[in-house]
Amino acid sequence: MKQSIICCISTLFFFTASSQSLSLENCYELAKQNYPLSKQHDLISKSGQYLIDNIVKGYLPQININGQATYQSEVTRLPVKFPGIDIPAPAKDQYKLYGEATQVLYDGGIIRHQKKLQQINNEVEEQSLEVELYKLKDRINQLFLGILMIDEQIVQVGITRNSIESMLKKTEALVANGAALKSNADILKAEIIQTNQRVIELKAMRKSYTAMLGLFINNNIDENTVLIKPTLPSVSLEINRPELLLYNKQINLFAEQKKMVIAKNLPQFGLFVQGGMGKPALNMLSDKFESYYLGGIRLRWSLSGWYTAKKEKLLIDIRQHTTDLQQQTFLFNTSLLIKQQQTEEEKWQSLLNTDNEIITLRENIKKTAAAQLGNGVITASDYIREVYAEDQAKQNRILHEIQLLLTAYTLKWTTNQ
Repeated sequence: MKQSIICCISTLFFFTASSQSLSLENCYELAKQNYPLSKQHDLISKSGQYLIDNIVKGYLPQININGQATYQSEVTRLPVKFPGIDIPAPAKDQYKLYGEATQVLYDGGIIRHQKKLQQINNEVEEQSLEVELYKLKDRINQLFLGILMIDEQIVQVGITRNSIESMLKKTEALVANGAALKSNADILKAEIIQTNQRVIELKAMRKSYTAMLGLFINNNIDENTVLIKPTLPSVSLEINRPELLLYNKQINLFAEQKKMVIAKNLPQFGLFVQGGMGKPALNMLSDKFESYYLGGIRLRWSLSGWYTAKKEKLLIDIRQHTTDLQQQTFLFNTSLLIKQQQTEEEKWQSLLNTDNEIITLRENIKKTAAAQLGNGVITASDYIREVYAEDQAKQNRILHEIQLLLTAYTLKWTTNQ
């Protein structure tokens, strides 16, 4: 309930106060709050607390009610007889109903270690959930930056269309004056229709991406929603992923399990008091139902547990070693991925550095082609080829810029910096 209120407030703030603008960081927060898996936080916390509460109740007096009715083939008899004295033999049917209360004085630390184990286990479950939720960031990166690239492509297609429309007006004037062929105007009109189709395709793709992003953040995103273009992040190469904290918590759990192996094989002391009715009661020679009570200190020490204690600790060592290997493998694979992403980032940066030069050259070539088309030196098809060459150069710059951002934010996600 609390998370829902926070989510609503966050949504209201960012979509109303910010004039329907949306940042990448805001998407991270909203996606984490709205993802169904996030609701497990409360469930893990509550269930863990209930289990701990039950464990610590082991310090309270434990009360049991017991009863039994038996018939035995023989009873204890005195082997001698005394003249004039009749010593009755106990009955072969015997009954007992009693209650017993026990209080732990020293249990070897079993309850204390059980509580600690449950606390660490709760932390392991919580961190496992954080690992799963962390994966959301990578998916948000793909969607958010994908929408930005589509938006810029739509703008670029619009610029290209405007350029063709401007040339169409000039060509139609030339056709009217008999200085150009009508086919040139028809070619330009056909290209304008194709650019309109391209806009339709891009808008459909954007609608699909925004629908998916909207599901993640539980909000509708339309064409009026402004996605704030993120700046290129500065990323440290130190690995700080939530998986590492999960491995550490698992290792802490194994250490506590070793302590529990020792604790459960230590002697245990406790007070007890027992009261009830029996036939016979404490007096074995009585053949009547009588009440009774007794109390004292009880020692319980199961030595057979030491038979398996060594192997139990060795099994825990194996699980800990397996976790260590998993951690080393994760670090190794993540380090390889970081190297690969660094190379990718350098590649996109290098391509981006040369894009402006290519675009400048293409713009000059297109201007020359426009003049040549106006003078009847080239056809409309030749002009369109140069228009699309310039457009492709600008589309490449858009692609390289977004890919650079995506690679940088993916690298940031890989290291969690």
